[in-house]
Amino acid sequence: MLFRVLSNSPVPLGEQIAACVRGAIADGTAAPGERLPPAREVAESLGVNMHTVLRGYQRLRDEGLIELRRGRGAVITAAPGIAGQARIAEAVHGLIAQAREFGLTDQELVSLVHNCLSATTTPDSGG
Repeated sequence: MLFRVLSNSPVPLGEQIAACVRGAIADGTAAPGERLPPAREVAESLGVNMHTVLRGYQRLRDEGLIELRRGRGAVITAAPGIAGQARIAEAVHGLIAQAREFGLTDQELVSLVHNCLSATTTPDSGG
């Protein structure tokens, strides 16, 4: 799996690392059961702190995309149906980064998304 980070990006490095994995799950290049490289190895290859990589891995764990086990490492747990969620999560993280670049506050972004959802809600969409 290829990890790329941009040190001058407004997106935190740990999030960039998580985005690499999300993208690989979404496009099918990473499959359930596949092990991610050890955090120490990723950190060395990217020239970042190991804890930065672990933060990215923990975010993926919190999203239900990987499992972290001592001695076993990080393993992709996402079922095929989760790939769509990974793709959407990736798009949302991109939206957040873009909103921050334009100076929107979190509340302004939430309001904007809420307004857009309200404008597109149909009777059968549950909203």
